[in-house]
Parts: sequence; C-alpha cells; structure tokens
Amino acid sequence: MARYDEIGVGYAQGRRTDPRWLTPVLEALGDASSVLDVGSGTGSYEPPGRRVVAVEPSAEMIRQRSPEAAPVVQAVAEALPFADATFDATLAVLTVHHWPGWREGLAELRRVASRRVVLAYDTAVHSDFWFVREYVPEVAALEASRPSAPEIADALDAVSVIELPVPWDFTDGVFPAYWRRPEAYLDPVVQRSCSALAQTAPEAVERGVTRLRDDLASGRWAAEHAELLDLPEWDAGFRLIVA
Repeated sequence: MARYDEIGVGYAQGRRTDPRWLTPVLEALGDASSVLDVGSGTGSYEPPGRRVVAVEPSAEMIRQRSPEAAPVVQAVAEALPFADATFDATLAVLTVHHWPGWREGLAELRRVASRRVVLAYDTAVHSDFWFVREYVPEVAALEASRPSAPEIADALDAVSVIELPVPWDFTDGVFPAYWRRPEAYLDPVVQRSCSALAQTAPEAVERGVTRLRDDLASGRWAAEHAELLDLPEWDAGFRLIVA
C-alpha cells in the first residue's frame, strides 16, 4: 500500500495551490510544452496550458484529484513507465522526501526529460522550526531520515536553487505554513495534511498540541515569538531546484 493511502485521507482539504509558488514553478519550467508531474498527489502545482501527465502511487490521492486535473498513471518515481526523453521537463513538488529510493527516482527524472524542476526543502531548517523545536521534537528524527534539498540539488547537478519563502497567509497547508498562525496546529484537519505530523507518533503530536494550546491561552507563545508577528514571509527551507 502506498504511504498516502494511509495518511492522505482528506489531503485536498488542507493542501491548495498558492500562486506565489506556482509562478516560480512555471518560470522554472521555461518553454517546456510537455511535463511529467511525478508524485503529483492531487495535482496542486500542475502547470496549465501544457501537455501534462501525472504519476502518483497512491490510490487515495488519485481519488481526490479533480476532474480537470491532468491524466494520471499509478506508478512510482523509481520506475517511471515511459521511454527515454519522452517529456520536455519533469516536475516533482514536495515528494522526493517520500521516495524510498530517492536517488533512483532522480535518475528516472533525468532519463525521461532534459529539464528537471524539483521543489524540496532543507531538513535542517525544518527541524529548527519552532513547532518542532519546542513542541514536537520527535519530528526532527523523521526529518533526519529524509533527503535534504542540498543533497537533492547535488544529485541533480542543479543549475539553480531558488529560495521560496512562506508568506504569512500561505494557502497551501505545508507543515510550516502556519508559522505565524500557530492556532492552526490545533486543528486535526491541519495535522492530517502535514506528513511530518501524520508520520509521527500520535501521542507525541497530542502532547505537543496540548502544550501549544496552553501556551496560546496563557500568551506565552506570543511573548516568546513576538518577532514573527510582523514578518510578511519566512524562510522555512523550501528550495526550487532546477537542473
């Protein structure tokens, strides 16, 4: 069973396209007219106006795709069912850290297209996120097991690595999306849409959420993180890698 068949239920409720990330993704794809979106999930960042084919291993994620989404093939990144150089570009958005054989998957991206665009994140920066550091430190062990953006960039021989900061009102519920809206982490829907929390022991998450709820009620969180409250955006370690 694909991992997201278990943790992806309700995923589309919390994860929605934000144009402030879609725009640099489209720019990175350049003039590619055909794109293979690998690990596409519900298709949040599939580029409009191009010939797009999606690859997704999870039946649950495929079920949540909209009727307007690109045609999808159920397969894994490590064994793409396409001939060499079938596409102009491959796209992989926040998925490489889920691939058991991530280096093999990156080699497959290279095999089927001449341009690779990968959105990944620096796991060290994620592990230093206040929610991890102060409330659910168990997430750091999970992050340590995942490939980090610098490793992925090196493996792809990247020509550019672009920082994608997270706006304070970001609409795509990635794990650190609510860095300035901490009350969101009390919502079970938000928790389920973050794989870092969905894959951490429930008792650890519950303990951290309880502590956060108490700190919000007492004003302690706001007092200790006052420097975040006026920031329009924050670097959570997300990087757009182009090769």
